[in-house]
Amino acid sequence: MEQRRMRTWAAWVLLLTCGAASAQEGHTKVLLHKDRLAAEWDTVNCVKNVLKLNPLLFLRGEVPLYYERALSHRVSVELAAGLTGRSYIGGLGDDPPDPYSSGMRMRHRPSAHAGIRWYLTDDLEPQGLYMHGEFAYLEHVKDITLRDSAGQFTGESLTDRRVYNDLRLFIGYQRLSSTSNWLWDAYCGAGFRNRAIHHVEEHVDTVDRHWSYEVTETHDGVPVIFLGVKVGYGF
Repeated sequence: MEQRRMRTWAAWVLLLTCGAASAQEGHTKVLLHKDRLAAEWDTVNCVKNVLKLNPLLFLRGEVPLYYERALSHRVSVELAAGLTGRSYIGGLGDDPPDPYSSGMRMRHRPSAHAGIRWYLTDDLEPQGLYMHGEFAYLEHVKDITLRDSAGQFTGESLTDRRVYNDLRLFIGYQRLSSTSNWLWDAYCGAGFRNRAIHHVEEHVDTVDRHWSYEVTETHDGVPVIFLGVKVGYGF
């Protein structure tokens, strides 16, 4: 009886020892896989830099140039600088397109973006499904020339200025071509926009041909949504 009990205890000890060794071996494989990717990312000649353009933003009155730099096989930073101009399609709500008028002059102003990106899949190059957080600064400015009672330009003007500070969160997918270093980057997301708007609106009475101008100030915060596609080249 005592010998049978000792055999039972020995069998349980052997089973537990094998199970622990097996679990430790599986965990070690995961760690080795991560270490191997990190080591290869440091030594393999792969894409770590990307220059990108966003053609759709041109219709919204912005032309930025993006630069993405991979910091590891999972993390990268993305910076952009550009200029703003005429908005052809406007946005949602009270963000109308810029009208065509002989008395309106668009002024190019700076725009800037700074973000950090986390890729959700393991890859040696910056591609795959990702989450992206970003801060963006935009300034849209145009001068509106005043008219007198006869409809003639006076040479004086009022400045319409819109300054936006955005906090944005995107989910997207970036893919390198299998035959070259060209890539595409599709994304969607939402954010919060802090607005400082100095709005000038021109009114004309069609009966007596009288021009008047209304100036309003707005300081508020609104939600915004985003959808776009970038194209770029990696090196």
